[in-house]
Amino acid sequence: MNLDFSQIVPYIPFMLKGIWVTLKFVGMSILIGFILGTILSLFKITKIKILKVIADVYTSIFRGTPLILQLMLFYFAIPQLTGYDISPYLSAIMAFGLNSAAYVSEIIRAGIMAVDRGQTEAAQALGVSYKQMMINIILPQALKNILPALMNEFITLTKESAIVSVIGYLDLMRRAQIVGADIYRNFEPLLFAGLIYWVMVFILTKIGKTVERRLRYSD
Repeated sequence: MNLDFSQIVPYIPFMLKGIWVTLKFVGMSILIGFILGTILSLFKITKIKILKVIADVYTSIFRGTPLILQLMLFYFAIPQLTGYDISPYLSAIMAFGLNSAAYVSEIIRAGIMAVDRGQTEAAQALGVSYKQMMINIILPQALKNILPALMNEFITLTKESAIVSVIGYLDLMRRAQIVGADIYRNFEPLLFAGLIYWVMVFILTKIGKTVERRLRYSD
C-alpha cells in the first residue's frame, strides 16, 4: 500500500499542538454560541414582535448559508470593508460562534416549548416574575431535556472546525496539510489527524453521556 508512518514521527509534536489550537477557538465559539443562542431563543418566544423578527432573520441567514462562506466573509470581507486586518483566530471565533448560536437557539427554543405549560401558569399565579421564572424554573428543565442535542451540536462544531484551515489558521487540519506538503505524503498525516479528531469527539461524547446520566439521577 506504500504507507510509511515513520516519516511523520518527527512531526507528531507539531501536529499535537494543533489539538490545543483547535480546542481554544472551538471552546470560545461554543461559549459565544450558547450565550447568544439562549438570548435568541428567548427572543423567539417573546410577545415582542420586533425581537421575534430579529431572531428569525438571524437564524435564517446563518442556517441558510454555508459555514465556510461565513468564515471567508469574516476573514476576507471585513478587511476590505473596514480596513481592519482581522486575524484567523478572531475570524474563526466569530464565524463559528455566530453560526452555532443560530442552531443552539432553535434547540433551546424547542426545549422551552416542551416544558409543561402548567408550570408557567403556576409560576405566574404565584407572582413569580418572568425573569425569575425563566432562570429558576423553565431554563433548567429545558436544558436537561435538550442536553443530548446540545452535545451533538458541540461535537459537530468540533468536527467542522477543520475548515478553518482554508484561512491559514494553524489548527490540527492545517498542520496535517503542512506536514503532508513537507514530506510529499498526505495520507499518513491526514489519517493521524483523523484519529485525533475521532479521539476528541469520543471524549466529548463520553462527557456528554456522563453529565446526562448525572442529571437524570439528580431528579
